[in-house]
Amino acid sequence: MYKIGDKKLINGWAFYDWANSVYSLVISTAVFPLYYSGVTEGKIVSFLGMDWEHPDSLYSYALSFSFLVVAFISPILSGIADYTGSKKKFMKFFCTLGALSVMSLYFFDGIDTVWIGILFTVLASIGFWASLVFYNAYLPEVAHPEQQDRASAKGFVYGYIGSVILLLINLAMIMFPEILGISAGMASRISFVMVGLWWLGFAQVTFKRLPGNVYNKKPEKDYIWKGYKELQIVIKEVLNYPTLKRFLISFFLLSISVQTIILMAAIFGSSELGLSSTSLIITILLVQIVAILGAILFSRFSEKWGNITALKVTIVVWMLVCFCAFMLDKSQENVAVYFYGLGGLLGLVQGAIQTLTRSTYSKLLPETEDHATYFSFYDVTEKIAIVLGTAVYGALNAITGSMQWSVLCLAIFFLASFIILSTLKKTKYVV
Repeated sequence: MYKIGDKKLINGWAFYDWANSVYSLVISTAVFPLYYSGVTEGKIVSFLGMDWEHPDSLYSYALSFSFLVVAFISPILSGIADYTGSKKKFMKFFCTLGALSVMSLYFFDGIDTVWIGILFTVLASIGFWASLVFYNAYLPEVAHPEQQDRASAKGFVYGYIGSVILLLINLAMIMFPEILGISAGMASRISFVMVGLWWLGFAQVTFKRLPGNVYNKKPEKDYIWKGYKELQIVIKEVLNYPTLKRFLISFFLLSISVQTIILMAAIFGSSELGLSSTSLIITILLVQIVAILGAILFSRFSEKWGNITALKVTIVVWMLVCFCAFMLDKSQENVAVYFYGLGGLLGLVQGAIQTLTRSTYSKLLPETEDHATYFSFYDVTEKIAIVLGTAVYGALNAITGSMQWSVLCLAIFFLASFIILSTLKKTKYVV
């Protein structure tokens, strides 16, 4: 059995990013949204006894519902996992749920089967985000505090590399389906199966190396009630720990903007700037590639200058991204080139802010065995931020008739996060 700080243990943990990040890129960002839009464009979709004239709204609501489900169940399940010492079992369950749900999207082959697409989109999203709660909770159990910035960055780097590799394979299939003797639609559906197999298959490397019951806990029969009590204890500790509480507030505010930009960037490029699907996919790939460099650079930067300073620098760059996006207009010459440049700037801080927030939160945790419960608060904070961020973005777009004002508004949340982050006191590992 590997000990904390062991290189093979850290690599095995980080490899789960390689396994599951294909869901984020292929399913959430690139191939599935384009496939869904292609199937439903200009059509009225029937779902749950209602006719949806705007199928994109149905897809958005489905994702929001999945985030709310995870936000509701993860603290309770995490309390049970910590009490019973079964993080690995929960992580396996949700990984399997997500991967099988992604593969089931293969059966979404037309307007009559939209219900399959929506149902398994929800289940895949729940599986992905819920498994991340338990995955992130392992960070303080696989790496010492001084190793956690690099370990967290390594996970995101693995994820970006793996997801780009599979996306390129999938895009080649979709763009040249005649080589395989199939249609572009069938190539997309085969891609969904490949994502599920990739996710579930490579996750076995992580499951083989991660320890099971780390603290050798022997729960009593009423573990559900005991798990709930575990949750109550952690809530009180979070509220009575000022540094951790302030960091969560800062994380909530920056997540409103970060996650909204990530989710809405493609729609902004297509609807607001009139960019082609090819331009958008090039930008997505550019973001992923540059994010690899960003995650590595900022993990080194944080080691020298401290996590808080590194995070504040990334927030400033994110605000710059918002202002640049506000200045873009479809009437400008070479607007696609400007969008590529914006994508490169975004990529530089996308991986950086995600890896730094995860490792900083891990370092701020008090001495505890309840890592899953603590990280469930981290996850819930992010999910509620996503729901609020997309709602604010959509409302401003509806009021102003322009997504540019929505993007500019997101800079305000970054500024508020920056201010709160500046009030954090130094700790041994977070300076």
